[in-house]
Amino acid sequence: MADKIHLENILFLDIETVPEKSSFDQLDKTTQELWAHKSQYQRKDEVSAEEFYDRAGIWAEFGKIICISVGYFTFQKEVRSFRITTFHGDEIKLLQDFKDLLEEHFNHVKHVLCAHNGKEFDFPYIARRMIIHGIALPNKLDLFGKKPWEIPHIDTMELWKFGDYKHYTSLKLMAHVLGIPSPKEDIDGSMVRAVYYDDNDLNRIIKYCELDVLTTAQVYLRLRNESLLEDIEVKKVTKLS
Repeated sequence: MADKIHLENILFLDIETVPEKSSFDQLDKTTQELWAHKSQYQRKDEVSAEEFYDRAGIWAEFGKIICISVGYFTFQKEVRSFRITTFHGDEIKLLQDFKDLLEEHFNHVKHVLCAHNGKEFDFPYIARRMIIHGIALPNKLDLFGKKPWEIPHIDTMELWKFGDYKHYTSLKLMAHVLGIPSPKEDIDGSMVRAVYYDDNDLNRIIKYCELDVLTTAQVYLRLRNESLLEDIEVKKVTKLS
């Protein structure tokens, strides 16, 4: 059950991704052909592979991670707070920095990772991009040979499914129905590519990513039937302490 895990042992996270290149014509011919084949089942007949390339960021083979935001609970004299920080910039560096975080601060068997739809998106995406860049997987992402109950991952969407494998619920919808105050986001996931490549505004994306981490933590608290975080309890930090 969700309430059996100590909050301070959970690392909440969210990633933002974009197509690896800003436009389809920057891809080499082989990659263009592979993209056309990969995306064919999702494209309508009248939509070309080039027109559909805006969505390439959702596939780790054709996209890249531009930021990973993480949040964690701390307790000092029974006072609860939630700290958030973000790894961003060059993908290889941010992946290595995230790996270092896991190995230095969240490497014990008691530690788990939590994300919304993380088992289908965030966790495998990070692992695939690490392998693509030749970065050895940290234990928390290396699932080879592990039994289902040994996998240190929590997925708030999976918890909400209650065994209904057909059911998809967005983080925004879950927050709404659970009575969690909606964060003041000025973008959504469909806008990230344009904000990154056209507006060159990574800070705006980081803010959006961090708000999703906070919302995921709030959803998890509601699933445990615990009180929500207040504004005073949330702190932005530059690194773990």
